[in-house]
Amino acid sequence: MDEELDIVTLESEDGGTLSLRVERYFYYNGEEFVILTSDLDGGQADPDRYVMRVTPVEDDEEMEEFTPIDDEALEERLIRAAETVLDSPDDDDEA
Repeated sequence: MDEELDIVTLESEDGGTLSLRVERYFYYNGEEFVILTSDLDGGQADPDRYVMRVTPVEDDEEMEEFTPIDDEALEERLIRAAETVLDSPDDDDEA
C-alpha cells in the first residue's frame, strides 16, 4: 500500500475506544460520507465497515467530524451506496 493510512479513534457504544481506518469518502445526494473499516492494515477478509456523515469542524477547514447516521432508512440506502462505491474505481465517488 503506497498511501499513508488514515486511522481514527472513536468512542464505541459501550464507552470504549474503536480504531478504524478511513477506507473511502463518497457523496450521496450532495452530502459527504465516509466508509470506515476495522481492517487497519488491509489484510482482513471480511472486516466490519461503518458509514458515517462527514461534517467540517467550524473554524478549522482541515478538520472534520464523523457522525453516525440517525435515520435507519437513510442508513440502509447509504450502506447500499457504499457497497457500490467500494466496487467502483476511486475516481467516481458520486452515488
